[in-house]
Amino acid sequence: MNRYPLWKYIIILIALLFGALYTAPNFFGKAPAVQISSAKSTVKVESDMLSRAEQALQQAGVKNDGLFYENNGMQGTVRARFADTDTQFKAKDVLEKALNADPADPTYTLAFNLLSNTPQWLQSLRALPMVLGLDLQGGVHFLMQVDTKAMMAKQIQNLQSSVRSVLRDKEIRHAGISREGEVVSVKFRDEATRVKAKAVLQEQMKDAALLDANGADAGDLLLQVSMKPEAMKLIMSEGVKQNITALSKRVNELGVAEPLIQQQGPDRIVVELAGVQDVARAKELIGRTATLEVRLVDESVIGPVDENTAVPFGSEMFKVGRGGPAILYKDPVITGDYISGANASFDQNQQPSVSIDLNGDGGRKMREGTRGKIGKKMAIVLFEKGKGELLTVATIQDELGARFNITGMGSTSASSDLALLLRAGSLAAPMEIIEERTIGPQLGAENIKQGFNSTLYGFTAIAIFMMGYYMLFGFFSVLALSFNLLLLVALLSGIQATLTLPGMAAIALALGMAIDANVLINERIREELRGGATPQAAISAGFDRAWATILDSNVTTLIVGLALLMFGSGPIKGFAVVHCLGILTSIFSAVFVSRGVVNLWYGRKKKLSSVSIGQIWKPTESAEQSAVAVRTE
Repeated sequence: MNRYPLWKYIIILIALLFGALYTAPNFFGKAPAVQISSAKSTVKVESDMLSRAEQALQQAGVKNDGLFYENNGMQGTVRARFADTDTQFKAKDVLEKALNADPADPTYTLAFNLLSNTPQWLQSLRALPMVLGLDLQGGVHFLMQVDTKAMMAKQIQNLQSSVRSVLRDKEIRHAGISREGEVVSVKFRDEATRVKAKAVLQEQMKDAALLDANGADAGDLLLQVSMKPEAMKLIMSEGVKQNITALSKRVNELGVAEPLIQQQGPDRIVVELAGVQDVARAKELIGRTATLEVRLVDESVIGPVDENTAVPFGSEMFKVGRGGPAILYKDPVITGDYISGANASFDQNQQPSVSIDLNGDGGRKMREGTRGKIGKKMAIVLFEKGKGELLTVATIQDELGARFNITGMGSTSASSDLALLLRAGSLAAPMEIIEERTIGPQLGAENIKQGFNSTLYGFTAIAIFMMGYYMLFGFFSVLALSFNLLLLVALLSGIQATLTLPGMAAIALALGMAIDANVLINERIREELRGGATPQAAISAGFDRAWATILDSNVTTLIVGLALLMFGSGPIKGFAVVHCLGILTSIFSAVFVSRGVVNLWYGRKKKLSSVSIGQIWKPTESAEQSAVAVRTE
């Protein structure tokens, strides 16, 4: 009656092992480290940086506890772990001198960091400590609003320019192009011309929706051009992603151990920099502008170019970047404002290339700038912090227009990197900081201490009450409660959820709900015993009858938690994640694990005469008679 099959105990053991493995990393703490990242857009940190850094540290006699390489998109970083902060400071100085030949123009950024002390074999299982939110470790929080209206206005302006450029290229005459809201209207005098223009625009502008309409004056024929809804949605989504990529690259310079940069809703970005207290420096980096320029190489300079080459008047030398040093004319052919898209692709020979799209004005300027320049060289320069870096130097193969390819990339990764740089060099749309919070590290440590103490004291009080009131069954309930806490922390660590103060409150709430289920089970068993059932029958009936009530109450609470998860944001969402997971682990531990322990203890006893579940109050004969008298009256 009260025996579990072997497979159920195996499930409990697997859950216990999972809980122990994924909870353990939270007790190892973190070690001081130094992070090496690129300070220039054209320089990538590759895995070979490991050997360079290790060699520099060995030569200086600085002992490290391990070097690690991580690649997040195109941003590679190397982090070195050290035993103490003194060695960390010394190592940073050593690496700074070894990697940056010119301190005034550093190639790499060296920043202090923290690394988890979790053993490597646990990390290989992706058993990592929970990520702590800003309110638990201190730092700055920004909520940024992307100006999507400006982004859309820019796209419509580009659409208008592109329509004008395409019609001009195909020599299709029109009576004027106007713009009203998100619709560009082209006026024609006859139907044949409108049909011809519509066919050309449909062929060349796949994202545009075309609609015939009549003008205000009799005889005027209009062709209304607008962006397809799916194209607009994609542009907004890609724009926000481009801003996130640009922000990630800039935040990397702060050396933040675990920066949080994520999209919130369709047009907002959350930036959380744990451990950063210099808000002004963070805002300066986040809001920094970057621009692109396309320039022609000064062909009047004969011979190879080096740092000692004389620069002609009206030109400028660029030393940093691919293809450098090079001498370029100061006047740009176009700027990055005219670039509407850049994607890695393949040329006609199936070699990696980068496909660049310009808006209408950009295409016209590019045609004028490259006309008659076939065979000459053209460079794309990224300006950031007032310094220019050569992204690429290419040879002009033909007169360029609104769309052209940069070939000779060498590899697909090189073409992907260049396309990403062209897109992420600057922000897709301006952003405004609409919320800013700063939390000190002392306050974060105090929050952790208070949250841990409140959970510990609450757990201890519950354990004393349960064991005092329900005796051995109370001890079983405390075991199930401990299992619940272990499993909940393991799940949060496994999915790398960010734990905040509301999350800690949700953990305490989950403990309360879990013990409520155990109280319900114990009282049901007491009722059965009070009614004269045998101990084995009382245990079986108590668990079975409590299950329906526990399920009903937890499902209704889970629905509320899911609603918070779907419609909440920030701390509310963090609370909802822990709350929902806590309900699931509570059901599992209170019903499945708790009954497994009871079955293991009592289930094998064939002649069970009593169970240790505390005092069972039975109604006396006089009380029953009084109750009957009351009902009679």
